[in-house]
Parts: sequence; C-alpha cells; structure tokens
Amino acid sequence: MIQLKKRAWSSESFGHIVWRRFRAHRFSFFCLILLAALTLSAILAPVIAPHDPNEIAGMFSAAPTAEFPLGTDQIGRDELSRLLYAARVSLLVGFLATVISTAIGVVLGLLSGYFGGWVDMVIMRFTDMVMSFPYILLVLVAAAIFRPGMWNIILILGFVDWPGVARLVRGSTLSLRESNFVKSSVVAGMSKAHILFSEILPNTTAPILIYATLVLAMSMLDEAALSFLGMGVQPPMPSLGNMLNGAQSLTILTSKPWLWLPPGLMIVVLVMCINFVGDALRDAMDPTSIHRT
Repeated sequence: MIQLKKRAWSSESFGHIVWRRFRAHRFSFFCLILLAALTLSAILAPVIAPHDPNEIAGMFSAAPTAEFPLGTDQIGRDELSRLLYAARVSLLVGFLATVISTAIGVVLGLLSGYFGGWVDMVIMRFTDMVMSFPYILLVLVAAAIFRPGMWNIILILGFVDWPGVARLVRGSTLSLRESNFVKSSVVAGMSKAHILFSEILPNTTAPILIYATLVLAMSMLDEAALSFLGMGVQPPMPSLGNMLNGAQSLTILTSKPWLWLPPGLMIVVLVMCINFVGDALRDAMDPTSIHRT
C-alpha cells in the first residue's frame, strides 16, 4: 500500500504537488480565496459599485445607511463606491510596478550570472549603488521630481524595486550555468538567448514568483503611503492612501470611523493576504520538502 501511494505521488506533476501542498495551508488558502474575491470586486467596480465614485450622492459625512452601507465622505460621495475603485487603483499600481521591477531584475540577473566577468561587475556595482540609497528616501525624491499621478508612481516603484530580484536571479543563474543541461545546450550550439530564457529562466521561476509576492505587497504599501502624503494618486481619483489622507483630523478619527476604517482595513487585508499566500507558496514550492513528501 505504501509503495502504491509513493508511486502515485511520483507520477504527479510539479504543479499538482505544489497545489496539493498549498491547499494544506488552510489559512493561506482562505487568504487566496479572499484575495481573489477582493480583486474580482475591484475589477468589476464599474459594474457593482452603487454610485459613480466622484458623484455627490448624499449628505456630507453621513453615517452608514441602507442606501450608503459605508456612509459618505466629506463632500457626499459614496464611500463604498470609492473603496472599490480605490482597491482597483492600488492593485493595479502594485501589479504593474511588480511586473516592471521583476522584468528588469530578471534580465539583469540573468546577464550578470551567466556572463560573469566585467558584465557581472558593472551590473552588480550599479545594483549596489541603487541599494545604497535609503529606499523610502529614493522613492520620495523621485516622486517629488516627477509630477504626482498613478502612472508616474507605477514607473517610480517599478524602477526602484528591481535590485532584490536581480540579486536573487543572479545567484540562481550562477549555480545553473554549471549544470549539465546548460552545458549540453552550449555544446549543441544553442544561442545565448535560448539558453538564458528557455533553459535557465524556467528553473528560477519558483523563487522569482515567491519574491514577486513580497514586491507586490510592498508596492501597494508604498503607493498608499505616497498617496497619503499627497505625492501619489491625486484626487478626485480614489486611492486607499488619499482616502485616509482626507480623514486624518481628530474629529473624524474619533467620531466618524466610517471615513478611515474601511480604507485602512482594506490595506491591511490585502497586504496580509498577499504575504500569507507568498509564505504558503514558498513552502509549497520548496524542492526539498516536495522530495520528502
């Protein structure tokens, strides 16, 4: 019976093993479902939002009612509608910034690890130079130089978050370039582009994907912080950060929690769900654990 069970496991694909082991993390699996539901709600905001996010639909700073489940803001706009659109903006900024930073880091890491020599020295010294600046200071300076706005924030975060990915990919490439399947491709006369992107890159997908979840969560937090400071997404476009910015007076904090609690909780829930999913993904894709299963 044990041998049959081991044989059945050995016939599973890597993806099935990862999915089975991921589902074993019950809380992380719940976080994945919750994250998917929130993301779908944000994508469908134009369809499911009860009001236009910029429409003055009710009384100023009205408490939650049946018509306005989360109340209205200081100028009478529906908080629920603005929250859905704000989550959409935050997820879009986080996703696109992660894609840009991951793409830059992957390309530079592959080139640095595979070619070595002066190519590795130039890329890694440039990486060290970028990492030597305090991260939040670099983001704030870049946001101050360029005009505030959603697309500028995406580009700023995308071009600042890549050094960690580059170092991660470089380390994996250094070990993979000495493997037999890479040497066989070199002997067979395969092009360097084929070796880098068809042989080495697929074998670094797991750590890249896990690291990308961390970058996604950090990018969303950075966007919220910049928007809260007035250097990110600008009103009237709703963002979780600028919704909190409009609710920072002591009167609102003490007597009108519906103006700051929903966007604050949305940031916490999104970031925590992403982090828990990333942790479970790391355990599920750990090759040593998979071989022991």
